[in-house]
Amino acid sequence: MKLLEDRIRKEGVVKPGNVLKVDGFLNHQMDVGLFNEMGKEFKRLFADCPVNKILTIEASGIGIACIVAQHFNVPVVFAKKTQSINIDGDVYTCKIESYTHKRTYDVIVSKKYINKDDHILIIDDFLANGCAVNGLIELIQSAGATVEGVGIAVEKGQQPGGKLLRNQGIRVESLAIIDSMDDQTGEIIFR
Repeated sequence: MKLLEDRIRKEGVVKPGNVLKVDGFLNHQMDVGLFNEMGKEFKRLFADCPVNKILTIEASGIGIACIVAQHFNVPVVFAKKTQSINIDGDVYTCKIESYTHKRTYDVIVSKKYINKDDHILIIDDFLANGCAVNGLIELIQSAGATVEGVGIAVEKGQQPGGKLLRNQGIRVESLAIIDSMDDQTGEIIFR
C-alpha cells in the first residue's frame, strides 16, 4: 500500500536491532484517516472471506483492528496480556514472545467471545518472527474456529514470520513489506 509505505519513509525511524519506530502515526499516536484507508484495503483483500470477527492482541493492534472491523461490520476481540478480575469464566490461553519487548506473555481470550462457528481475521500492526500471530492462531484453533487470514500493517520481510506462516498455508496480506532497513542511513527498502 503506497500510502503506508510513503508514510513510513517520511516519518519512520530505523533503530538498532532491526526496530522500526512508527509511533507518530501507527502505534502510539494513531492517524485514524490512515487507518481508515488501511481498513478499506483489508476489506478489499479479504472480501472473499466470510469474516465474522476480528482478533488482535493488545495493545498496538487494537486501533487498526477497530477500524478494519468497521469495514467488515463485525466485532473486535483482543487477546489480553494479563488476567484481570473482570474476565470471568473459562479462557483460552497461550504464551507469546514479543520481539519488540523481549518478553513472553501469557495471553488470554474469554471463551465467551470465540467459538467454533467463528470465521476470524487476525489483524496486527507488525509481523516480525510471527510469535504473536502464531499464538492468536493457537487460540482460534483451541476454540475450533476458522482462521480466514492474517492482515498486517507492516511486515518485516527480512525476518521469518511471514514466510513461516505462509508455509503453514495461512493467508497473510501485509500492506507494507520491508525487505531491509539500515539504522545507519535510515534507508528502508520495500518489497
